[in-house]
Amino acid sequence: MQAVLYVAHGSRVKAGVEGARQFIETVKPQIDVEIQEICYLELADPSIVKGVSTCVEKGATEIAIIPILLLTANHAKHDIPLEINKAKQLYPNVSFSFGKPFGIQERLINSLQERVRQKSTKQNEEIDVLLIGRGSSDENVQHDFQQIADNLKRSYNYAKVDICFLYGKGPSFENALEQLQKNRKNPVYVVPYILFTGLLKIGIQKKMASFGFSSDEVVLCESLGCDENVRQVLIEQVKETLYSYRESVQNG
Repeated sequence: MQAVLYVAHGSRVKAGVEGARQFIETVKPQIDVEIQEICYLELADPSIVKGVSTCVEKGATEIAIIPILLLTANHAKHDIPLEINKAKQLYPNVSFSFGKPFGIQERLINSLQERVRQKSTKQNEEIDVLLIGRGSSDENVQHDFQQIADNLKRSYNYAKVDICFLYGKGPSFENALEQLQKNRKNPVYVVPYILFTGLLKIGIQKKMASFGFSSDEVVLCESLGCDENVRQVLIEQVKETLYSYRESVQNG
């Protein structure tokens, strides 16, 4: 029997964990699979291995692991596969397939535009955008995030779209704010490229407040969040993973 196990990142903030769970509940009816469970990579329960155990207890013999991650970094390349290998040792007769993180998606570019428009009445040509990523030691993350910024600028004709990260490689958020103090021609709209509410957004708010920007100079927008665009991207990722697995089984 087929199962789908969604892997959210996890958070120390209860609202972030609950937000992930509620979001998955809206996705489940769109997936024609009886067994669907959610687990967390870190900072919350159940763990991935526990999530697998729950699926097996409900009769699963095939489990599609679906990461709810924006970009392909160490979590997707190393951490989740490590947990899957642990589960394989516990359940050698269960077959596993592994989906992809969201990656670069036009729908998510559209959502970023919506976040800015929620806060601004100015023409896009008159404003700059600063995208904040969670960050990673993986250099591919910086490359993909820059491509997202380039696509946003090209699609919606902003004066400028820059990127920064809360940690890891690439330009830091603090350095980006320092540069805004020194050199800023247009109002800047800051958009956290984050799915679920948590400590990261709280940290962003505190850091921006410490720089003392006026509300019309640098504006913090809502995070990417989990709107209909994000929901459709996840639904497509699940269906693609299930289809690819079935094709591989049929083709031997």
